[in-house]
Amino acid sequence: MLHLAVTAERETQQPLLPSTLPALVDLRATADGDAVVFPAERASFRGFADATVEMARRLHAAGIRKGDRVGLLLPASLDAFALQLGAMRVGAIPVPVNARFKARELRYVIRNSGMRVLVADPPFSQLLDEADAAETCAVVLGTDDASFAAGAAGVPLETIEAAQADVGGDDDALMLYTSGTTANPKGCVHRHSAVMAEGERIAERLRLTADDRFWTPLPFFHVGSIAVLSGALVASCASLQMPHFDPTVALDQLEHERCTVAFPAFETIWLGVLNHERFPSADLSRLRLVVNVGVPNSLRAMQARLPHAPQISCFGSTETCAFACLGDADDPLEARVTTSGLPLRDVELRAVSAETGEDVGVGEVGELLMRGPTRFVRYHEEPEQTALTIDADEWYHSGDLGRIDEHGRVSFVGRLKDMLKVGGENVAAAEIESYLLTHPAVEIVQVVGAPDARYVEVAAAFVQLRAGMSATEQELIDFCRGEIATFKVPRYVRFVDEWPMSGTKIQKFRLRDQITSELEQAGITEAPKISSQR
Repeated sequence: MLHLAVTAERETQQPLLPSTLPALVDLRATADGDAVVFPAERASFRGFADATVEMARRLHAAGIRKGDRVGLLLPASLDAFALQLGAMRVGAIPVPVNARFKARELRYVIRNSGMRVLVADPPFSQLLDEADAAETCAVVLGTDDASFAAGAAGVPLETIEAAQADVGGDDDALMLYTSGTTANPKGCVHRHSAVMAEGERIAERLRLTADDRFWTPLPFFHVGSIAVLSGALVASCASLQMPHFDPTVALDQLEHERCTVAFPAFETIWLGVLNHERFPSADLSRLRLVVNVGVPNSLRAMQARLPHAPQISCFGSTETCAFACLGDADDPLEARVTTSGLPLRDVELRAVSAETGEDVGVGEVGELLMRGPTRFVRYHEEPEQTALTIDADEWYHSGDLGRIDEHGRVSFVGRLKDMLKVGGENVAAAEIESYLLTHPAVEIVQVVGAPDARYVEVAAAFVQLRAGMSATEQELIDFCRGEIATFKVPRYVRFVDEWPMSGTKIQKFRLRDQITSELEQAGITEAPKISSQR
């Protein structure tokens, strides 16, 4: 079949790399300098390698073997990354859990993943109790839990080496839960080869060298955090990360650690740095590149605030192991702010008609399809969803709308799927709808995205109440608070008696237009802030 597909050629010649990330950690153990740096802790390449072996010993002593799932409910830290790599060493599959999940969401992920052990930060102990975690798997409170740590002494290095020797590129390496159009998040499974391929291609496109210091504040459960670590390990450069984003700490880290490449990922994060009162006097002269996502006008404005460091954009998802496309520092400004750049090496992207499945023309909008070495392999225990998402020719149907220009650069336009993206977090409308329908007064609910200056968009719920029942906007918002992650909670609730219809389907685009128009007329640009507590 002939189709318009774009891919990039090999950009630099890299030496042959191992097939797994733990093996790459071992290869880099003799390198000089920092491997992983946090605001309050750091590790050399040798120190990090030793820490991953120590965590592998602890997990092996806890009965973890090849193919087991290991839950990680932890903020980013040296121990968290060491534990993640330690699980990979013994052939287990780490499952980083979204730290913003509430009890019902955590309960689902624990049971759906089939994790044998969950290592959680002690502050999550109450959440674990509410989720009945201990009824389903072993729970370890903190990586330094006494009994967990003590087990390592009984596991010789040879045991870990033997287990690692049985792990190859085609084995499962990582499971990340991502929201889709179904009511529950799906476990997105990546092989070791995909994690390695992503790191190698990031290093190529960003031209990383051992002199670079690669920074991101993305949370541990985000695919971007391990992609940055992988890319840094490929280049033998430092990976700088944060347990939680804080603008002051971020600016201090960028300046004092002399960071060269920044991946804030979302304008809501980067603006926190750029708008900091100390930013004008901060020395960010070493910064040579910023990787960010936002609308063109915002990207232009942010580039103007830091003119010496080219800002490029990107496109990707959990299913593509982070980046599928990345801009280039040498691209002209207009290309850098209006496109996500070219696909990474060996990654193919197509734009097809959502109605016919045929390729659209150059510059025309279509659903973006991707295939290549960084694509995920399946959704865990979801064969039907996997088959709907990956077709017979191995193309991943992203549900994202975009266009491909005459140079092969990709521009993201919007979402075909019934999805929202709240401050960079994927949110399935169906997940919010499913929960609101458990309220006794709710008959029908439709959730759409409402524009928001801070989060790009937030959830707005249109609700039809049951006959003879009543509810208020605040009542339904409070019903969600504390039960679903705060970023999923509707910020607006509107009650309706009839729906805009097209045949038998509710026209959500009209609901979206309605809430957008209402907010514009009222001069509302940012939704009310809410807490997770009722």
